[in-house]
Amino acid sequence: MGHAVALSRFENLDVLLTRNQRYSRKPQAEKQKKKILFVTSEYSDLVKVGGLGDVSSALPKALAPDYDIRVLIPGYPQIINSGFPLRIVGSVPALGEIPACRIGRMNLPSGQIIYVLLCPELYERMGTPYGDNHGQDWPDNPVRFARLGLAAAEIAADQASLRWQPDLVHANDWPAGLAPAYMQWRGQDTPTVFTIHNLAYQGLCSTEYIETLGLAPEAQHINGMEFYGKLSFLKAGINYADHITTVSKTYAWEITTPAFGCGLHGLLKQKFERGQLSGIANGIDDNWDPKTDHHLVKTFDPCYREGKAANARYVEQMFGLRAGPGPLFAVVSRLVQQKGIDLTIAISESIVKQGGRLAIIGCGEPALEEELMKLAERYPKDVGVHIGFNETDARRIFAGSDFLLMPSRFEPCGLSQMYAQRFGSLPIARHTGGLVDTINDGVTGFLFHQAQPDTYWKAVQRAFNVYRCPDLLHAMRSQAMLTPLTWRQSVRPYDQLYRQLMASSVSQLIPAEGGLRA
Repeated sequence: MGHAVALSRFENLDVLLTRNQRYSRKPQAEKQKKKILFVTSEYSDLVKVGGLGDVSSALPKALAPDYDIRVLIPGYPQIINSGFPLRIVGSVPALGEIPACRIGRMNLPSGQIIYVLLCPELYERMGTPYGDNHGQDWPDNPVRFARLGLAAAEIAADQASLRWQPDLVHANDWPAGLAPAYMQWRGQDTPTVFTIHNLAYQGLCSTEYIETLGLAPEAQHINGMEFYGKLSFLKAGINYADHITTVSKTYAWEITTPAFGCGLHGLLKQKFERGQLSGIANGIDDNWDPKTDHHLVKTFDPCYREGKAANARYVEQMFGLRAGPGPLFAVVSRLVQQKGIDLTIAISESIVKQGGRLAIIGCGEPALEEELMKLAERYPKDVGVHIGFNETDARRIFAGSDFLLMPSRFEPCGLSQMYAQRFGSLPIARHTGGLVDTINDGVTGFLFHQAQPDTYWKAVQRAFNVYRCPDLLHAMRSQAMLTPLTWRQSVRPYDQLYRQLMASSVSQLIPAEGGLRA
């Protein structure tokens, strides 16, 4: 199937949903909002590792005007110690070696209701949601996140004493992958959506966990969650959810191919052909606004350039970089192989020789962190590196830089390029996934194809040429600042999908080929 043909299928999702709704029975007036349980392992207002945290915070907020949407998340120390009041409202029983736990309720100032799984032996540890401070995964992650999926199933079955039962469960990425599985094994008919934020992280574990996690015997089958002799939480979500989404149209097509499918391309292609896989692009939160963002040294808009210059001076001072006439390049990223950090290291000397400077912030693989620190030592006034992450500094780097370097080997959606665009920093990115969907090459940024230093460098040279033409640079910046979608605009396909899945009569009226299964 050709790329263009595949994308046209995804673009017709809204048409498909609208057509299906025409054939459904006339809905009765709703007396109250439909209820959605949003299951996630990150929530950026409380705990964040990557883009999943941003989406898990922004999407429920955008859906809140139309839905009673509540978030279910493990009770990590960052959440317990966040300072927001937490009261016990329910509990869920043990299963296999998954311990029982209580459920706390947290009402955030935004109005968002968070259900927190309180299980100290599983979640109250220093580190990230997934591992310790040295980057090592917790060995009992299968139990930790099976607890999350099982709790979602019990809440959906109204067995958690919450006095609140969802009409739909939306599970996100492998940590929540067992939610649709437990629900189907138990014969629950609440519809489910499973969103793949990054197919590369699959939540694999030994088949010895079948009894430990109380899995159904069919789990150890190719049509269950078996994956090359192991069990895959991600595959469970794909196989058992009613509909699978991913976070951009291009990535939704890419993962049906061997190059990007991570061994699951055959299954995903089947889901696509049945109309059960679609790409819905992420948006960005309204608070990413250079005219009002309180994180910035000085706010600005396309016509007021001094504000951007003030943030650039802050970045120069923060990293100890020389002030100069050349462009300022930024890297705001997890420092991992996927993000192409090694490609940026390979061309960094050429950037410096051309008069550019680099400001790099992030953390990740120790070997890449070490290489970047050595690079900063070699060019102390031209390359600055901070290992770690700080929201305020990250925003100021987006605002102060001229270009964002994002040579990802694959990128399901990407948010950094949209943040950079909104703050007038033009992304230089590889032609893959959501980067294709959000960057207009030569208009709102620069794209290159092969993940190789020479093709990457050619794109950077194009950026240098634009920088030397102030009028063209200003025009591209102005266009980029108007480009990113906010969640208020991006939320409509989710709304349509939810409503279609919750309309119980629709499943009988949709043709078997190409329709969505309720």
